[in-house]
Amino acid sequence: MKAIMVGGTTSSAGKSLLTMALCRILAKRGYEVAPFKAQNMSLNSFVTKKGKEIAIAQAMQAFAAGIEPDERMNPILLKPKGNFVSQLVVLGEALGDIDSRDYYKKIPELRKVVEEAYESLSEEYEIIVIEGAGGMAEINLYERDLPNIHIARYAKPAIIIIGDIERGGVFASLYGTYKLLPDDIRELVAGFVINRLRGFKEFLGDGIKKIEALCGVPVLGIIPFLDSEFPSEDSLNIEEWKGSGLVGIVRIPRISNFTDFEPLRKIASFVELKDKPECEILIIPGSKDTIADLKILKSMPIYEQIKRIAGKKLIIGICGGYQMLGRELIDLGVEHGVERVRGLGLLDAETRFEEYKKKTVQVSKKVTGDAEIIRSIKGEIVWGYEIHKGVTSSKKPIFEDDGCQSDDGMCWGTYLHGLFWNRNLLNAVEKYLGIRLEFKNTFDILAEEIEKSLNLDFLLSKISVG
Repeated sequence: MKAIMVGGTTSSAGKSLLTMALCRILAKRGYEVAPFKAQNMSLNSFVTKKGKEIAIAQAMQAFAAGIEPDERMNPILLKPKGNFVSQLVVLGEALGDIDSRDYYKKIPELRKVVEEAYESLSEEYEIIVIEGAGGMAEINLYERDLPNIHIARYAKPAIIIIGDIERGGVFASLYGTYKLLPDDIRELVAGFVINRLRGFKEFLGDGIKKIEALCGVPVLGIIPFLDSEFPSEDSLNIEEWKGSGLVGIVRIPRISNFTDFEPLRKIASFVELKDKPECEILIIPGSKDTIADLKILKSMPIYEQIKRIAGKKLIIGICGGYQMLGRELIDLGVEHGVERVRGLGLLDAETRFEEYKKKTVQVSKKVTGDAEIIRSIKGEIVWGYEIHKGVTSSKKPIFEDDGCQSDDGMCWGTYLHGLFWNRNLLNAVEKYLGIRLEFKNTFDILAEEIEKSLNLDFLLSKISVG
């Protein structure tokens, strides 16, 4: 097996982006490469062509490698719901909600799932690029650490440990992580990478020499702070969104799949529930628990603000946000017991939750509605994917049988995640706002910058690939 593993000193150290860049670089060098993350905890997910749900990070890494996302690339996905409870998705299928204690009891059987998924991928690809999770040296978790310790022992990859210098204490973090690793894992560490340097590399000279001498491991690269927006993995990245605010995204407590709006990032900002939205388009995004988030939204100042701007500013709901915009949500015992909750009432739609089963599917739909923005591309095809529980009935669908619009066209909703990644819809947004958005190939930008900063040939020599 030929594998590289990107482990981190902390969460958000840069593991996902470095993994993505390595997938892109290796693919462009002619290798057959695939990403792998044994277990991911994220509310940002993606649906494969087979209708399997995986974390958005592994989907993006697959696209960077020039291949289709596959459920084996992220065999275990945990989608947190709060109070130590997460939805457990195994090999792309939602199995139900589980608390952390019960999850840990399932670790023995999940180890087998992880091993079989990895083994299957490694039979099809030359190199697997493994992404770890959180900090790699969580000593209290070693016996149940699937995405770091277990997969490292199983795959025996060449390990890179990446640390974020912007957080401060990068040398202590690298040293501490390395020294706390079990002996057999420490032997696999091929080198360190320092991420997000805003200054001059030469100022790190003595530190580089000392950390290499202390650990006997080389620093393989110093990655500069990259002033580009790269796809977000989890809610920690929300703070990085500092767009102009033409588009406001309501920051509901259990927000999910906010990566839907990455193409709007230059003009988008998040609107807190206590704030007054000062935007031209207000979006209510997806939620991991629509009814719970709806109740909170209705108790906060933004509820009155939404009613105030209705009909004057464009309001869009995606997935859970679409459900909230309807007349009523009826739960027949799936989420919160049997209850009926009034929606925001801006759309003539009703949602019923009758069974736990979740719909996960990729779709292409014709634009059939004539609401604001989409009317300019009526008759054209858009692509997206659905991830939701509940069935919504609507008398005014806008994407064939999906979605709903208000009579005046100033409010509409849809189940289609990924909608704003369609170039034709993005053109329609630009036309509506009278602006022009750059649509960059972030995969190549990221790969080019990191390839310049990383001693990849040394790394490849560690897995006997030249």
